Amino acid sequence: MQLNPTLPRMVPIKRVIVENELVKTLVLDHTVGAKPGQFVNVWIPRVDEKPFSVAMDTGEELHLTIAAVGPFSKRVTGMEVGDKLGVRGPFGKPFRMKAGGHLAFLAGGYGAAPLFFLAHEAVKEKCKIEFIVGARRSDLLLYTDRIEKLKGVNLHVATDDGSAGHHGYNTEVLKEILDKEEIDCIYTVGPEVMMYKAAMMAKEKKIDAQISVERYMKCGFGICGNCCVDGTGVATCIEGPVMDLEEVLQTKDFGQYHRDHVGKKHYW
Repeated sequence: MQLNPTLPRMVPIKRVIVENELVKTLVLDHTVGAKPGQFVNVWIPRVDEKPFSVAMDTGEELHLTIAAVGPFSKRVTGMEVGDKLGVRGPFGKPFRMKAGGHLAFLAGGYGAAPLFFLAHEAVKEKCKIEFIVGARRSDLLLYTDRIEKLKGVNLHVATDDGSAGHHGYNTEVLKEILDKEEIDCIYTVGPEVMMYKAAMMAKEKKIDAQISVERYMKCGFGICGNCCVDGTGVATCIEGPVMDLEEVLQTKDFGQYHRDHVGKKHYW
């Protein structure tokens, strides 16, 4: 019997992996059949519910890589093996790819986790991947050890302070790759200013891009309207979070501002 994805199911935490001082990966004894790019809503009864990208769904385990940046995420990352979380989903459109392509992945901060999930699947389709991971400093880099183990994946690292890899922004590394290599598609997850730069490069080079557009999501299935983008009005929980370059370029807010839970604009 297939469970209704819009209803939460309480599932136990199987393992907790400490990624760095801010980030933990919770391995849940559960699967939602998620594909790379999709997300789930995580619920703590009598506390709150928030959306999180899926870092991996093996068909037996669900991995969620979460940064402790707010009250709810701090509460979640403070949980231990055996504790239970409510999970519903998966929601949203996943990434799409063609077999055998030469792909560029641009990950900023926590974006390395969902893009690793995509890379894990893409190598099965004989894709060649230029995987760029950026962070403020070396101890905040995520998933680099896992990425290096994937065949057909070239890892590129950038840090703002120069403590590892390229000294500067990961978008500078992407530009160097695009100038030298024939890339079929750019995939990007991370800060919107970074993704906006990647989108502009893709437009200039006339290549495809798939962008994970993050907006304030509540329901997960298009009822509340909170995550609708300006310009087209589409709900990113249904028509996203992964959107093609052409769709992203039609929005008015992408790379400019986002709206909070009450609809107030916050400029990047």
